[in-house]
Amino acid sequence: MHRQIRALLDAGHEITYVAPFSDCNVTPDPRIRAVDVPRAAGRRRRRALGAARAALERGVEGADLLVVHDVELLLRLPRRRPATVWDVREDPRDLAADLAADARLPAGLFRSLPALVRRIESRAERRLHLVLAGESHRERFGGPHPVVPDTARVPRRPPLPPGHQSRVVHLGRISHSRGAAELVELARRLAPHGIRLDLIGPADGGTRPLLRDAQREGLLDWYGHVPDRHALRMAEGSIAGLSFRHDSPGRERPAPTKIIEYMSRGIPVVTTPVPAAAALVDRVRCGAVVPFGDVGAAVRAVLALRDDPSGAAATGARGRAEAALHHDWSAHAAAFVNLLEEWAGEPVTAGRELGSLEPWHAI
Repeated sequence: MHRQIRALLDAGHEITYVAPFSDCNVTPDPRIRAVDVPRAAGRRRRRALGAARAALERGVEGADLLVVHDVELLLRLPRRRPATVWDVREDPRDLAADLAADARLPAGLFRSLPALVRRIESRAERRLHLVLAGESHRERFGGPHPVVPDTARVPRRPPLPPGHQSRVVHLGRISHSRGAAELVELARRLAPHGIRLDLIGPADGGTRPLLRDAQREGLLDWYGHVPDRHALRMAEGSIAGLSFRHDSPGRERPAPTKIIEYMSRGIPVVTTPVPAAAALVDRVRCGAVVPFGDVGAAVRAVLALRDDPSGAAATGARGRAEAALHHDWSAHAAAFVNLLEEWAGEPVTAGRELGSLEPWHAI
């Protein structure tokens, strides 16, 4: 919504957006045609996906292009539809792990999920346009596909300094593989130091009881889904932004988008040594890399940032400068719009103001 759809709106196009607005407590942008559907969670997925298919069938009437982000929706595409784009983001093994935790799938079905997702991907590659959110997704597909990096909007105004508030923050989905247990333990160990943990994002079904119990203990605040622009403002001024993804041997993956978002707001990063994340943080010197599962090391990293405000400010400033120079969505927005216009059969915007286009209708 805040990157791709905003870029399309700025280019003068009409947008229909199918999303679980009510379940996520989100008020749609008045410039879009919003179609509300139930959120797919736990064992409610079949009902939610059925509602999504019905919404897509209605929504594509008169549309020039259909863009799908969720791999589950590839099984619910309308038979009669315009040119269709799959925006590839999730790794199938991550998706399988999250689905298993969310829906409490039997072990046998869980083991078969990655292969099933790969078959869906192979079929989609033959029938749809693909745009990849990172170079690391190329290895999953046989043909060449354009990459539009999943970056952040870097505000021009100076952010609040790190440590302005005595808390640390985690943005984005919370699951076992994203370090839910380590986050709760970190909150427990930071509480005696007067530092609180804010969790901003949805959690899978297996993780929610753990977070609710920790919140009842007063260890942390879990806000659930918060719209991107509000979540990032809430995160500003934190001592550190956390990314505790677990080890995934043999997998090449981009740095989590949340790391770029922390950097864009001048927040020092504390991350586990996922290769791309660790390489970025070490190269830019915008935070600390701690071993997988080592909550004690994470505590020490947070306390070191709290106890050195000037050093933390310099760390955050280096991250923000890097984000502004190499990871700002504004540098990629026009390429994304041009790509979708080309696939929709419209002329590209090269050499013209984005706002001067005749509008077309995307969903």
